[in-house]
Amino acid sequence: MKVEQQQRAITAFQEFLTTPLDSLLQQHINIDASAAALALFHDVAVNVPAYKDFLAQHAIAPDEYQTVEDFQRLPELTKQNYLQRYSLTNLCRHGLLETCDTIAVSSGSTGKPTFWPRFFSDEMQIATRFEQVFHDSFSADTKPTLAVICFTLGTWVGGMFTANCCRYLASKGYPVTTLTPGNNKEEILRVVQELGSAFEQVVLLGYPPFLKDVIDTGIARGIEWQQYQVKLVMAGEVFSEEWRNLVGDRLGSRNFCYDSASLYGTADAGVLGNETPLSICIRRFLANNPEAARALFGESRLPTLVQYDPISRFFEVKDGALLFSGNNGIPLVRYNILDNGGIVSYDAMLQFLAKWGFAPVTELQRNGGRGIRSLPFVYVFGRSNFTVSYFGANIYPENVTVGLEQAVIREWVTGKFVLQVKEDADKNRYLSVVVELAPGIEESEEKKQAIASSILEQLKRLNSEFANYVPPEYQMPQVSLAPLGDPEYFPVGVKHRYTRN
Repeated sequence: MKVEQQQRAITAFQEFLTTPLDSLLQQHINIDASAAALALFHDVAVNVPAYKDFLAQHAIAPDEYQTVEDFQRLPELTKQNYLQRYSLTNLCRHGLLETCDTIAVSSGSTGKPTFWPRFFSDEMQIATRFEQVFHDSFSADTKPTLAVICFTLGTWVGGMFTANCCRYLASKGYPVTTLTPGNNKEEILRVVQELGSAFEQVVLLGYPPFLKDVIDTGIARGIEWQQYQVKLVMAGEVFSEEWRNLVGDRLGSRNFCYDSASLYGTADAGVLGNETPLSICIRRFLANNPEAARALFGESRLPTLVQYDPISRFFEVKDGALLFSGNNGIPLVRYNILDNGGIVSYDAMLQFLAKWGFAPVTELQRNGGRGIRSLPFVYVFGRSNFTVSYFGANIYPENVTVGLEQAVIREWVTGKFVLQVKEDADKNRYLSVVVELAPGIEESEEKKQAIASSILEQLKRLNSEFANYVPPEYQMPQVSLAPLGDPEYFPVGVKHRYTRN
């Protein structure tokens, strides 16, 4: 047993257990975040073999990079130029994979898994994000709480990571009890009905469309969700405030700013930021004031809006893409995760809203004032690499392409398609694929069914996240067939985009 590893674990756990949330976040607000990012860079440059070689390949001498401006000149990391070029061992500190104690898995565009090692101490800073949500939004420091993990369990990141973090809250003294039914809907409903009344509140943690399905199934079976004071922790999807209203109404939500929270997370580095009562209050105002949203975000669509700890995860924006730096099993410096978005400081956000006649802090203070922290904001439109997110699974155009390349089907289609996640009138999500027919081929119901089945078969074969995250009853894509050159989906002479948001 290595003494250094033991000490890392003891120090991290002790700090988490003994430092009140208010004190920790206030300390981080007062620290120069750019200086912390520079310190991380110098540490990684010395101790991570892959990054040392990466810098050498770019003729970079780390000692010459001492200022914020220097840091901003460092080349960005991507999955292609860094993570896929070096062995997993060399991406870890000291070139030792055994410095990490667990490895999670996420699916790549071809179905080949990507491995993400991490150590116990890496989970402590993520546990603080969960503490923020449970403390600031749910007042779980004073209310006996049943946390029901509805994320997929197994090697995938979400379920086990979330279960661990909820248990760490209990170690810190929170009256939180954790159950792990995973995405087994029947088991979720059973444990809530049998155990929920023993607690003051029940927190369901999972992907938004799956949680909605659980809630709707419960209503159909006569479950009165209101009696359990249900709260939601979500991740992996951008959803509308109309969706929050609909689901909240079905749960009997009393205060939408305090009854749910979404996490901005990634397999690469855990939770990067989280919705807070303040960020939700602001987003709900912007949802009702699209001109203000357009002025703030530069687009009419509403992104996910969260607050983040700049010492835990340091964000930058380059050409509309988010870069972040953070310590983890694989430390990352200026990593481009391919998310489009931006950052707004706390003061700048409040000043902007004041110009539109809105004071969110005053609004929240009427409800007790929890969740007001002067942390910066990051907004996220979603991946820029043409994926769509469905029940937390990243679905790639390449997966669909294979389904269209199968025998017989390839004779009917051009290979072009548009992949979307849509909602029906009851706000249930479904996977839509509009496929362009080849010249001279006519639409038929038989062709639709054959294409849908082929796409589904390949999605399940190639994408383990899809196969394990998406409930079977939501897996079959809804296929529409469009004629060659259809002006809405396949206009002639325009560069084709395979996904739409």
